Amino acid sequence: MTAPASASGRQRLFDAHLHIVDPAHPLVENQGYLPEPFTVADYRARTASLGEVGVEVAGGAVVSGSFQAFDQGYLVAALEALGPGFVGVTQIPADTPDAEVLRLHEAGVRAVRFNVQRGGSAPLDDVDRLARRVHDLAGWHAEFYLDARALPDLVARILALPAASVDHLGLHADGLPHLLRLVEGGVKVKATGFGRVQLDPAAASRAVLDVDPTALMVGTDLPSTRAPRPFRDTDLALLRAVLDPSEVDAVVWGNAAAFYRV
Repeated sequence: MTAPASASGRQRLFDAHLHIVDPAHPLVENQGYLPEPFTVADYRARTASLGEVGVEVAGGAVVSGSFQAFDQGYLVAALEALGPGFVGVTQIPADTPDAEVLRLHEAGVRAVRFNVQRGGSAPLDDVDRLARRVHDLAGWHAEFYLDARALPDLVARILALPAASVDHLGLHADGLPHLLRLVEGGVKVKATGFGRVQLDPAAASRAVLDVDPTALMVGTDLPSTRAPRPFRDTDLALLRAVLDPSEVDAVVWGNAAAFYRV
């Protein structure tokens, strides 16, 4: 695989989906679950081994988890510590004041998340007004963590939004046809969480790319909270067999960097 080279000569990766779990900030038990700490230092230490497979994380999206609910302190602190190239995906209630949205935007937040799968975010009833408001106000897009098998009831609503993405390839093979309907309408997809999905991630990624070469974004999903197995460095290599060399730069870096406006 090749991608825009870093100063080290390694492939630059925009890690489109990662979590930071900082015990210095509030955590909320979700479905009986509380994650172990995974700080910025832990993330840097874990991703250092990617150099052995020729990859270097040069940016990424820190995503709020269900167990962080509406806390913004951890996210602002994480983005400050990670530095340039990293942006945030937050969860906020629908009545969040405009001034707070703009404050978070200044701190590097670029999207609002709707966690349909686990909760902890604003409910689906608030999708239309919240997603449109933050897009109009700050250019944010909406991100959805959901099982794509539930998409028949949501496709029209998501396609009507100004900009949106779906996490973890929609999780299940039976939902892939519905996910591809979204891709046809301009929705982006994260090839992430290979240890939690119930599908062939390489085949699903290829299917997304065949519909829209700009739609696919890659990430580690570290620290892989609640996944049956955590991220492996070799997960990134699963795409090698299905990517044309001309597609690699976009999938590894460009699609996500453009979508998150890095």
